[in-house]
Amino acid sequence: MQSPSLHIRRVGIDTWRENVVYLHRDCPVVRAEGFQALSKVTVHANGQTIAAVLNVVTDAQIVPPCDLGLSEEAFARLQVEEGHAARIEHAEPPPSLAALRRKIAGERLGREELHAVMADIAAARYSKIELAAFVVATQQYELDRGEVLHLTEAMIAAGRRIDWRSEFGAGPVVDKHCIGGIPGNRTSMLVVPIVTAHGMWCPKTSSRAITSPAGTADTMELLAEVELPLERLQAIVRQTHGCLAWGGTADLSPADDILIAVERPLAIDSPGQMVASILSKKIAAGSTHLVLDIPVGPSAKVHSLPEAQRLRRLFEYVATRLGLQLEVMVSDGSQPIGRGIGPALEARDVMQVLRNDPSAPQDLRQKALWLAARMIEFDPDVRGGDGYRIARDILDSGRALTQMQAIIQAQGERAGPLPVAPLQLDITAPRTGVVTAADNLRLARIARLAGAPQVPEAGIDLAVRLGDAVQAGQVLYRLHARFEADLAFARQLAEADSGFSITPQA
Repeated sequence: MQSPSLHIRRVGIDTWRENVVYLHRDCPVVRAEGFQALSKVTVHANGQTIAAVLNVVTDAQIVPPCDLGLSEEAFARLQVEEGHAARIEHAEPPPSLAALRRKIAGERLGREELHAVMADIAAARYSKIELAAFVVATQQYELDRGEVLHLTEAMIAAGRRIDWRSEFGAGPVVDKHCIGGIPGNRTSMLVVPIVTAHGMWCPKTSSRAITSPAGTADTMELLAEVELPLERLQAIVRQTHGCLAWGGTADLSPADDILIAVERPLAIDSPGQMVASILSKKIAAGSTHLVLDIPVGPSAKVHSLPEAQRLRRLFEYVATRLGLQLEVMVSDGSQPIGRGIGPALEARDVMQVLRNDPSAPQDLRQKALWLAARMIEFDPDVRGGDGYRIARDILDSGRALTQMQAIIQAQGERAGPLPVAPLQLDITAPRTGVVTAADNLRLARIARLAGAPQVPEAGIDLAVRLGDAVQAGQVLYRLHARFEADLAFARQLAEADSGFSITPQA
C-alpha cells in the first residue's frame, strides 16, 4: 500500500551535503507509517527518487501537516518544483551497511565492498551518523595501501569522469595540488596562467574553503565566475588551454565531497583518506600529470620529513597503478605564503605577482615558479632543468598576466576593484625580539573569525615573517572585517595569542 501524497515545500535550510526532509508531527503519514525523527526515508516525485533523513517539526509555519518540507540539498537533488506531489516511505538499509560494520570492527575491506560503500555514499543513502562512523573507523584502523587504491578507484567510479584526451590528443593534461593547511597559498592562480601560456593544457578545478579562510575557488570568484557547467568549462579550456573553476558543479568524485563535509568538523584527515580524496578528484577531472605539494612544518598537516616521505610513497603507489604520472614536491610549511589571508587579500597578492609589482610577495612568486617549472618539464619538448627559466620568462614578460586576463574574460569577468573591508585593527608585538615561529592553524582561525571566507574582503594582512626583528608595539598584522562583532571575536583571539612567537634577542 502506497503512502498518501504530500505537497513539496522548500524549507530553505542548508544541511550541507545531507538530504533532510521535514514532516509535521500531526501529518497523517507520520502516524500511519510510524515515522520517527531521524528515520531514514525515500522520497518519490515526478519519476525522481532520493534517500533522506526525516526531521519532525511542531510548527505549522515551517511545514504544514499536509506538506513535505525539503532542505536545500534535498530540493536540489530531487529537481521538482514546489507544490509538486510526492510520496515518502521507509528506506531500505544501504546495501553496503554490512561492509561499514566490518570496517567499524577493524576488518580490512576489499575492492567490491569499498565500491559498494562509495556508491551508497554518493547516492546519499548514508546518514551523517553513518558517514562519521566510516570516517572514524578508517582513522582508527588505518587503511592499508591496497584499501587506499580500491577506495580511490571507488571514488572515481561513483561520479563523472572527464576525458580531455579525446579533445586534445595525446599531450599531457597537467595539474597541481597542495595537501593544504598553509594560509595564503594561492599558487594555483599563478601556475595555471604560466603553464597555459607555455601552451600546455591545465583545466584546474578547485575547492571552496570549508575550515580554511579561503579556497582557490573563493579567491578566483572575486575576479571571474567559477560555477561553470561542464560543457561551458570544456569550451573555455578549448579556447584558453586552462581554467580556474569550482569543481562542485562537475560531479567529480561526489562521494569525496560528502565525506569531506564530515571529516573537517571532526578534524580527521587520515593519510589514506587524503590520498584517495586528492587522486580521485584529479583522475576524475582528466589529469594525466600531477605536481603535488606537501608542505612540512610544526603547524602544517605534515610535521616532519619522514612523515612526508611516507605520505609521498603512498601517493606514488596509488598514482602509478591508476596511470597518473606524479611529481611530489616537499616544501616549507613553517609559515603562511604571501601576505594576505582571506579571498580579497589573497587575490591582491596574486595580481601583484602577475603584474610584476615590486611590492608583490616574493615567497608566493618563487613557490609558484618552482611548481610551474615542474609542470612545464612534463612537456616532452622541454629539457629537464629548463622549466624554471621558461616559467620565469613567461611571468617576467607579462605573458602570464595576459593569459590570466584571457581566462578571466572567458569565465566571465567580475566588475569593479577588489573590495577592502571597512573595519581594521592592528595586532602588535608584545615585546622586542625576533619572530621565531608562526602558527598556521591559529592565524587561519583568526582570519575566519574576522569573517573570511563568507565575507570575502575580511581576513589578515601580514606585516612580518619568520626571522624578522621586531620592536615592542610594532605591527605584526592588520585585521580586516566588515562587522563589529567579527572584528571583536578576531581581536579577542589574536590578543590572547597572536599566532607569532617572538623570542628576545641575546
